[in-house]
Amino acid sequence: MALFDLPLDELRAYRPERTEPDDFDAFWARTLAETRAVPLNPTFVPVDAGLALVDIFDVTFAGWGGQPVKGWLLLPRQRSGPLPAVVEFIGYGGGRGFPTDWLLWSAAGYAHLVMDTRGQGSSWLHGDTPDPEPAGGNPHFPGFMSRGVLDPDAYYYRRVFADAIRAVEAARTHPAVDPARVAVSGASQGGGIALAVAGLTPDLAACLPDVPFLCHIRRATEITDANPYQELARFCLTHRDEVERVFATLAYIDGVNFAARATAPALFSVGLMDEVCPPSTVFAAFNHYAGEEKAIRVWRYNHHEGGGGHQTREKVTFLRSLWA
Repeated sequence: MALFDLPLDELRAYRPERTEPDDFDAFWARTLAETRAVPLNPTFVPVDAGLALVDIFDVTFAGWGGQPVKGWLLLPRQRSGPLPAVVEFIGYGGGRGFPTDWLLWSAAGYAHLVMDTRGQGSSWLHGDTPDPEPAGGNPHFPGFMSRGVLDPDAYYYRRVFADAIRAVEAARTHPAVDPARVAVSGASQGGGIALAVAGLTPDLAACLPDVPFLCHIRRATEITDANPYQELARFCLTHRDEVERVFATLAYIDGVNFAARATAPALFSVGLMDEVCPPSTVFAAFNHYAGEEKAIRVWRYNHHEGGGGHQTREKVTFLRSLWA
């Protein structure tokens, strides 16, 4: 696909009005209070993955509703004192896979916790965390985007975002982690989750959202035919009398609203030919991001892969500058 969204000079100025429920902050305060009512109970079980330079731990902690959420913790074997940490969230459909899939940040000298995404992990990397849906969830189009979308309390991403906050809290309990130096990262869905965590966690060290999903959602459903946004469009096509109710729920999880509350230093990325997460949706979040120290890397001819390895180098450099 060639360039299909706004020209770059307009994208840099694109700051649409936010659609935010009056009880947005109260909703998330209640969600996190309910989640934290159950003890976190993080466990870190050593795993022999055959690696000589990295220590691996199979992680379990209590997420939303006290339900167990899995992950991996990777630590450089040669370390002295608590380390900065990166908590990473995974793209749509993927799970935590194997520890050998996640060696970048431990190789850079950091602790690295990878959170499994509940109910996912069957499209590419496998996952190990189920999603017991709450009673009252509405019928949904295949995928995760419309699961419970008629009720903010039942919506799928409410549970995922609560899990993600707990992942940061779990990472901070490990003695090898410096709790004052924790960054969140992820691409696509992982980037959207990272933005939500940054908006709900005021003391993060950094936020690294690559080509973030779940931002400026209504516009995305209107300008791209690509999945996963197409799942919402198809749901609204069938449930045409529930369109406003759908977007009323989505306003509680839109990354633009979390970005407006996030203050950690941030490095975004965007592909100008990205049909999965259209550029204007990424710039909407970036331009509303409240942190004073923020930057975005623009990959003009790239699609949803964004900057790929080039962006990885940018992120390594960015964190090194913060944690030197």
